[in-house]
Amino acid sequence: MSVGSTRIALLAAGVLTCGLVAAPPATATTTLCPVARSMVSADQYWVANGPNQASNNWLNATFQVGNLAMVRTTGVANHVTAPWAAANHYQLQSSTTQPFFPDFEAAGEAYLALQYFHPNPANLTALRDRVAAEVMSVQQGHTTYWNYVDALNMAMPSFAELGVLDNSSADLTTMHTLFEYTKTHLYDTQVGLWYRDPSFVGSNTFWSRGNGWAFMAMTKVLAALPTTDPHRAEYVQVFQRMAHALRPLQRPDGLWNVDLTNPADHPGPETSGTAMFTYGLAWGVNNGILPAAVFTPIVQRAWHGLTTVALQPSGLLGYVQGVAGSPSGGQPVTASDTAAYGVGAFLLAGQQIAKLTPGC
Repeated sequence: MSVGSTRIALLAAGVLTCGLVAAPPATATTTLCPVARSMVSADQYWVANGPNQASNNWLNATFQVGNLAMVRTTGVANHVTAPWAAANHYQLQSSTTQPFFPDFEAAGEAYLALQYFHPNPANLTALRDRVAAEVMSVQQGHTTYWNYVDALNMAMPSFAELGVLDNSSADLTTMHTLFEYTKTHLYDTQVGLWYRDPSFVGSNTFWSRGNGWAFMAMTKVLAALPTTDPHRAEYVQVFQRMAHALRPLQRPDGLWNVDLTNPADHPGPETSGTAMFTYGLAWGVNNGILPAAVFTPIVQRAWHGLTTVALQPSGLLGYVQGVAGSPSGGQPVTASDTAAYGVGAFLLAGQQIAKLTPGC
């Protein structure tokens, strides 16, 4: 049975309503394709065992975006994202000293994703207010907020989606202005990869997850923007350049090293960066932006590595580097190391792999 047929069956049985209800019995997942089963396994393990799931921080926001991708792909829901957003009153984290700190805006992407299931403009009020204030600040010349590469994924997708949703050229222009600052200061055009922050510029250290954040941001922005956007070609160029830079750096087991260009530096598999790359590369193939003949084997090898090396029979997604800002952070990375953002990225990757997989 296909995923679509499974979804219809669950609807008919009253198990799935509005995309967000209690998960069906475990036996129902046996009708899913292997890609979908792996997604459900990782998702359900995290929901049952993951710590500190209440906060609307960037870690949980990344998981919740992936969780909704899992629901849309598999038809299996677990009733966690809408209650999480409601418990946080659809608000963003804030700081008086850093009013536009990108990490504090990450939850906005999850609130936007929830609109697919529960369209309610009021739930985007806090995000709209934050973006509007940032637009005004940038127009006044303050353009340095996205000064570390993680910022691209924490804030850029919300700018893109909200800008398109509201038909706001100001949002999209501000997004591009902030992106240009980050690109100018952190993107190595010769290598095709990003430095995590200014302290690494000129070094040979290209952190896997840092580049994963950038690649996910490019993917999400391209998915949101119309073909008529005046800056889309630039985003495509960066996306394609990154893809071709990442291709020869893939390990034989399908994963990528934590230090992309120095495999001897903290060697071993790392899941979060790999999942982010897999998501973006598979999306590029699915949408004709990357040549299928070249990149389909790459993403298939990556997914095989993620599901055979990182994903354990229990559903624990291991080898996820802990919270860090460089390859050396959160070391050593082991088979039992997992985190919300790793699972979220894995679920986004699975969504795109499913589209590439016959029968899913």
